[in-house]
Amino acid sequence: MTAAAMLALALLLDAVLGEPKWLWSRITHPAVLMGRLVGFLDRKLNTGPSRRTNGVIAAAVLILCGFVAGKLLSLPGALVEILAAAFLIAQRSLTEHVAAVAKGLQRSLAEGRGAVAMIVSRDTAEMTAPQAARSAIESGAENMSDGVIAPAFWFLIAGLPGLIIYKMVNTADSMIGYRNDRYEDFGWASARLDDLLNLIPARLTGLLIALAGGQLRHWGAIAADARQHRSPNAGWPEAAMARALGTSLAGPRSYDGQMRDFPWVNAGGTKSANAETITRSVAILWQAWALALALTVAIAAVF
Repeated sequence: MTAAAMLALALLLDAVLGEPKWLWSRITHPAVLMGRLVGFLDRKLNTGPSRRTNGVIAAAVLILCGFVAGKLLSLPGALVEILAAAFLIAQRSLTEHVAAVAKGLQRSLAEGRGAVAMIVSRDTAEMTAPQAARSAIESGAENMSDGVIAPAFWFLIAGLPGLIIYKMVNTADSMIGYRNDRYEDFGWASARLDDLLNLIPARLTGLLIALAGGQLRHWGAIAADARQHRSPNAGWPEAAMARALGTSLAGPRSYDGQMRDFPWVNAGGTKSANAETITRSVAILWQAWALALALTVAIAAVF
């Protein structure tokens, strides 16, 4: 069975099952195991005067572990590969978490804040309803790339080892890829490697969202907005989603009590997002997923 055929089945399996609580309440999720490994490397190597070098070593260890794990899991055959890929692709859980913010906002601002706090790292306690809605939409667009398209892309390119290596690096970036005193040096290698591995998938995600939202004719404006984003990759899906919704995204936000003046994406759009806007964004995420699935099936048919 080709990688594309296995990927198509994995995408469908994830869409149907998502993250079954009955399974992950009994065994440890692979993403949790990856996080534990990153945490172990952080504790053991993030010390002394050679933190950047140690961070490079940590990234190399993660790549090696990802490669070995992928190779071992590939040995039993296609069924295990499909299941492993489905476990590491997160379309259904992503959309459920984003939709939960809309449901929370419909009940109360406090519930909306609580739901969005589950999926973003910025300060949420003082968010207005539009800020909470925009945060959920941004998270959905960015994580469509990180959690769905990028894993699928690397599975097509390098099989299960490629997917697991990507998830290892992406997990490390989410844990140690911060520009602060503790991680500026140690997390440098993982953060830069994550930027590299997401270079194509982020732009592909932006293209899929633009197609799903009927905004391909505005690709030049989407690209211009994306280049102004603080992230070299996250701006592409966010800019495409902003255009599809007619909403401004990104912009100023607070981290650890400090307001940061980031530029707006689609600055001319409305800033009054709400629960209905989130619901529309979830529909676009599923339409983009369907396009990705159709592309995968087409590749499987050709090859």
